[in-house]
Amino acid sequence: MSVAGTYDVVIKTPMGDQKGKLTVNPSGDAFTGSVTSDMMGSMEIADGQVAGNTITWKMDMKVPMPMTLEGEATVDGDAITGAVKAGAFGSMALSGNRAA
Repeated sequence: MSVAGTYDVVIKTPMGDQKGKLTVNPSGDAFTGSVTSDMMGSMEIADGQVAGNTITWKMDMKVPMPMTLEGEATVDGDAITGAVKAGAFGSMALSGNRAA
């Protein structure tokens, strides 16, 4: 099963649950894509890597404050689980399912 697709995700942030969409477009052992949410807007994936069913990536968040976010998630069928590290704010759980 490929990690490719768009996922409806929830990120557990200090400001509450943030719903968004994670898009994964793999090419070999790398991937491009984006994360969009109402609070954070749209962030392009940078340095996206694929290892089996695990993906890792970085994003430059602009709002509500500038910082680099680091994500890691595992795709299991249509489910995705993982975490996003947000500097001094620590790790925030990410979970969701592949969009229909």
